[in-house]
Parts: sequence; structure tokens; C-alpha cells
Amino acid sequence: MPAKDIYHDNVKNALVKDKDGWIITHDPLRLKWGTNHLYVDLGAEQLLTAEKENRKIAVEVKSFTSHSNLADLENALGQYILY
Repeated sequence: MPAKDIYHDNVKNALVKDKDGWIITHDPLRLKWGTNHLYVDLGAEQLLTAEKENRKIAVEVKSFTSHSNLADLENALGQYILY
């Protein structure tokens, strides 16, 4: 399982405190692709009472703290495309 980003808890708390009422369902969210497992930082859902259905999101937290912002961006874009 990958290490948590330095802003992981801040993002998680922001989702929970958001006025739209997100509920954290997975920390981390595990995705299976063939025999491989991928881990997205957070999975959350929101109950839409007017429509009686759920909205679900996957949240990947990035801080861009390495010596190369370009390498951080490349890594983040690669994960986004893969998910």
C-alpha cells in the first residue's frame, strides 16, 4: 500500500466538512486491473436525496514536493490517465 501524501488528512477532512455531505468510503480506494492492484488515495460518496441516488468520486492527493515539479506533474498525469 502506498504512503499517504502530506496533505492526505487535510483533503479528507475538507471532504467530510464540505456542505455537500461527502462520506469517505475507502481510505485508500483499491482498484483491481487484471491481477494488479491500484490504490487511489480516497473514495467518497454523496447521497443525492432529491434524486435518490449516489454520486461517487475517487480522489488522488498530490503535493508536488520533490526537487522536480515536472517529474511530479508527470507522475500525477500518469496516475490520472491510468485511473
